[in-house]
Amino acid sequence: MGRQFGAAVLRSYEGRFAIEQVTVNAGPAVDEVLVRIAGCGMCRTDLAVRRSAGRSPLPAVLGHEGAGVVVETGGPDTRLAVGDHVVLSFDSCGYCRSCLGGAPAYCDSFAELNLFGGREKSAARFADAAGTPLAPRWFGQSSFAEYAMVLARNAVRVDPALPVELLGPLGCGFLTGAGAVLNTFGAGPGDTVAVLGAGAVGLAAIMAAAAAGSVVVAVDQHSDRLATAERFGAVALYPAADLAERIRRLTDGGVQYALDTTASPELINTALRALRPTGHLGLVARLHTPLALEPGTLDRGRKLSHICEGDAVPGLLIPRLTGLWQAGRFPFDQLIRTYPLDEINEAEHDCETGLVVKPVLIPRT
Repeated sequence: MGRQFGAAVLRSYEGRFAIEQVTVNAGPAVDEVLVRIAGCGMCRTDLAVRRSAGRSPLPAVLGHEGAGVVVETGGPDTRLAVGDHVVLSFDSCGYCRSCLGGAPAYCDSFAELNLFGGREKSAARFADAAGTPLAPRWFGQSSFAEYAMVLARNAVRVDPALPVELLGPLGCGFLTGAGAVLNTFGAGPGDTVAVLGAGAVGLAAIMAAAAAGSVVVAVDQHSDRLATAERFGAVALYPAADLAERIRRLTDGGVQYALDTTASPELINTALRALRPTGHLGLVARLHTPLALEPGTLDRGRKLSHICEGDAVPGLLIPRLTGLWQAGRFPFDQLIRTYPLDEINEAEHDCETGLVVKPVLIPRT
């Protein structure tokens, strides 16, 4: 039997979100759970649908940083129970070589499942009030809504004492930044880390590096973002012609690790020049122009790689991050501003213009 609920529907790539009544036309399958959404972060990947050149299907319910409470399960094989508090993360197939190897962010079907059409069996699960099918689940969630039907393997149980309405960004944006530092780099005490771009992903990386005992340098052109980075323990620098040299002076010859969240070819080359020998630069933002590397930037063992979803297994990293938050060492809640779900267009404006680091949408349930 179907369930009706409110959701933010995007019907055109240039249009505004509209709150509509939608229907999920069946209960959970044996590997699924139905979650009442308590809060959902807005990520720039959600907004990038507008620039997908039609590859991400519409009309759709977006949202992929959901968190909430399980209200129905498909059975005991989900290993979740009604009343469990969960954080939702990205989708993956579970059986390709990457998934079996503990690297679900590099799933062979990642783009298909999360961005461009989803699983065939879920293609017709969602419909609008007129009965017209909506696009398949976005990132396996479609959590800009009062409820989300998700695969149990993508739902991470968390301590019910935590503020579940604020936890959603731990499933993607904060996971990506923190995971790059803790998983990909394995940064620890005494290591040096530069973070270029102090948005949601960059600030999560800064907090994680500080929690790991590393020396952190933050680069951003906005004074308020740099002030936030300093509050979390970073040395703040504005971009300038001598940026690489300033970073090297501050870090006794260069940083061991650098994370670029800007996709700026100029800053990427700057970060490479700021690396010490054998240093590692990770990229998390999608490049929109060709990347020309300056001569010598990869000399002496330096390397460059792209990092997806913080190289995370969500079921392992999310509890680690909530534990750091409970210990006062990962204060991600200070980056969040909440909005009612029906103010989603205002939240998008504030996110795009930099007025807020991480909007979190709260359904009225």
